This record gives sequence, C-alpha cells and structure tokens, in this order.
Amino acid sequence: MKIAITGCNGQLGTDLVGLLQDSGHALCAVDLPDIDITSEESVQAALREFAPDVIVNCAAYTNVDACETEQGAAMAVNADGPRNLARFAEQTGAWLFHVSTDYVFAGDRAVPQPYTETDTTGPVSQYGITKLCGEKAVAEETDRCTILRTAWLYGATGHNFLEAILKRALTFPNEPLRVVNDQFGSPTWSRALAEQIIALLEQPIQGVCHATSEGYCSWHDFASAFLREMALPNEVLPCSTAEFPRPAPRPANSILENSILKEAGLNVM
Repeated sequence: MKIAITGCNGQLGTDLVGLLQDSGHALCAVDLPDIDITSEESVQAALREFAPDVIVNCAAYTNVDACETEQGAAMAVNADGPRNLARFAEQTGAWLFHVSTDYVFAGDRAVPQPYTETDTTGPVSQYGITKLCGEKAVAEETDRCTILRTAWLYGATGHNFLEAILKRALTFPNEPLRVVNDQFGSPTWSRALAEQIIALLEQPIQGVCHATSEGYCSWHDFASAFLREMALPNEVLPCSTAEFPRPAPRPANSILENSILKEAGLNVM
C-alpha cells in the first residue's frame, strides 16, 4: 500500500512514520516546506507522482489561543487544507484519514457523560469552529474518508500539556503548579492513535469516528499522575478555569466515546 502522511513532523505524524517505516508499505512523509496543504497546487505537486492509496492528514493549526486572533491562518490550515486533500483523494481514488478534535463540541455536558459521533456539535472557540469547518469540507468533497476525532493528545515530540508541565517543573523545582480541575477529558497517547489509524488501513470506516483512550480525568489529575511518575517534587494545586483565564474558551467536558470503532470491532485504543 502507498501511504502519504501530511504533517509528518508533528507528534502524531512522527509516531505514524515510526510505526510504518518498516511495515512494507511505501511511504511519502511530507510537511512544510515540501507541501503546503492550504494550496491546491502544492498538494497536487507533492502527491500526484507518488499516487497514494491512502492519505493521512496530521497537519493542523493547533495553537488554540492563537486561533482566536489568527482566524484566517487557522481556517486556511484547518479547513481549506483538508478540503484540498479531500478533493485530491476524490480525484485520484485515494482514501483520506483526517484528524479532528473534541473542540467541535461545546463541552457543557455533565461529566462523565461522553460525546458520541452522533451528538450535535457546537464549538465555542475559533479552533473548534475551524476544525468543524474542516470536517464539513472533507465530507463535502469525498465519501472516501475517515474523520477521526481525538482529544488531549500527547507524545514524545511536539508541543503538548505534559511537555509544558515538565518544563515548568524542571525550571522551578521548588514551586507548586496550579492546574485546572474542572475540565475533563481522556488523555490520548499519539502512538496509540497512530496504531488505531494503522488498524483501519485495511478496513477504513466511512465518516466520523471518535478515537481517544479509555477513561477520563481532569488536567489536575493528569499533571499530578505525571509528576509522580517522573518523581518530581512539585506540588500540584487545583484551581478553577475562572482562576486561570485563557484567550480561547475550553470545553469543560472533552470525554469522547469510541462508539463506531467499538461497534465495528476495530477499537484498539
């Protein structure tokens, strides 16, 4: 199988390339500046000669707070880019896997009730709006697609919550950390999501699927467990979202249920 991975230098893309490089599949792993998914011409130039059977789009504008002020750039990467890839997939007969997010939901559901694939979306941030636009753009261009919504992604590379917590703890080893305890979700290892994508390569599911790890916790729970695992002494103090304001609103409930993957017997998260 010929597999193209866009956004290959991010945490998910890096893990996916690592798992596939010795799999016997032919890989075309591309990122800026070799491909700019916001340009249809760039997509054509980067992928047409390789002629992939599958495209996995790991590219995204993920700076949630910056999306509030850089709405044009966010929309270009998170909506126009997926549209260009979906259009290419439809033209060439490739299958597109596109990664989306829990931020397409309002997050106001009572914890721990999860969101399923059939629940009504209602993003409250510009990031969520642009990612939902990306989902709709993909679906408008092709039926040959799997849209995977994930949440609270972390990995060995790229920027993520654990990296930020670790950096803070190492920089200020004797200071307590304040972390919100009223936002809940399912921390999801990027390698686990990469393994889920690989499990779907031979049996892709058309449409939207949720793909997060099982269980749930708060950011405070997550930080506390991580620092214990790292044997770091920093105390982790709980605080509310109101006490830690950010430019972009965060969903209070980001818990997703992998209903469709489970129904198909293909859930490996």
